[in-house]
Amino acid sequence: MIYFAFFILSTILTYLIKNYAIKKSLFAHVNERSSHTIPVPHGGGIAIAVTWFAGLLYLYLNDQIGQNLFYALITGVIISAVSYLDDLFELSAKFRLFAQTLVAVLGLYFLGGFENLDIGIFVINNQIITNIFAFFLIVWFVNLYNFLDGIDGYAGSEAVFLAIAGYLFFGGGHFLVLAVTVLGFLVWNWHKAKIFMGDVGSTLLGYNIAVFTIYYANRDSSNLWVWIILFGVFWFDATLTLFRRYKNREKLSQAHRKHAYQRLTQSGWDHSKVVIYSIFVNIVLFLLVYFISNVFIAFIMALLLLSGVMIFVDRKKGFQ
Repeated sequence: MIYFAFFILSTILTYLIKNYAIKKSLFAHVNERSSHTIPVPHGGGIAIAVTWFAGLLYLYLNDQIGQNLFYALITGVIISAVSYLDDLFELSAKFRLFAQTLVAVLGLYFLGGFENLDIGIFVINNQIITNIFAFFLIVWFVNLYNFLDGIDGYAGSEAVFLAIAGYLFFGGGHFLVLAVTVLGFLVWNWHKAKIFMGDVGSTLLGYNIAVFTIYYANRDSSNLWVWIILFGVFWFDATLTLFRRYKNREKLSQAHRKHAYQRLTQSGWDHSKVVIYSIFVNIVLFLLVYFISNVFIAFIMALLLLSGVMIFVDRKKGFQ
C-alpha cells in the first residue's frame, strides 16, 4: 500500500510542477540536441527526487534498507540540487564536474569503496585501481543518463526496467520505491510528453544506477556484469556515440543528435515506437542474465545483441 502512495505522490507532484512550469514559462526550448519540435515544460524530475528521497527515508526509518546503501543513495540530493540549478541558470561545466566529483567521492565513501574488479580472467584487488574505476563509473553513468534523456518516456522507462530487474534479481524495497516513483512521472511524460524530467531527474537516476552497480558488486563481484548487461542499452549507445564523435574530431561538448534513439526518430519513428523497441531489447538483456549462468558469456552475447541493434540503427539513419 505504501508503494501505491508513493506512486500517487509522484503523479500529483509531477502534475503540480507541470502547471507551475507553464505558469512561470519554464520550458525546455528546442535546440541542436532536441528531438521535440515545440517548447515543453521541464523540471518533472523534482517530483522524482522528492518522492524518491521520501521513500528512502521511509525505508530507513522502518529498517528496510542498509545504512551504507541509504547514505550513498541519499547523497544524490547534492546532484539533484545542482542539476536543478543548472536547469534554471546553466551552470558552468567546471562547477557541474565539481559537484559530480563530490557526489562520486561521498557515494564511494558511504559504500565502503569498491572492493574488487572481476574482469573474468583475473580479479583486481588493488583498492586504488578499483576505486578509480568506480569513481569514473559513477561520473560516466551520471552524464550518460543525462545524454540519453531526449525523447518522451525513454529515460523513465529505462529506470522502471532497471528497478524491476533489480528487484527480481536482488529484492529490496528501494527498487520498488524507484519503480513507482518514476511510473508516477511517466503518467505525464509518455508520448506526447506534457513535461520533461530535466537534469534534476536524469542525473539522479544515473547516479542511483551507479550506486546499485557498486553496492551489489561488493556483495558478489559478478554482479558488476549483471548491472552492466542490464544497463546495456544506455551505456552502449552513449559510449559508442562518444567514441565516434571523438574519431570524427568533433567538439565533444557541443550539442548533437547522434545517439541511436535520436537517429531513429530522425528516420521517421515516433517516440513511442523507439521506447517500445528499447523495452523489448531490455527484456532480451534481462533474459540473457537470467538464463545464462556464466555472466561473462551473457555479457558477450549482450554485446553481440547491442552491436546488432546499432547496425540496424545505422541502416535506418547513418552516423554522420
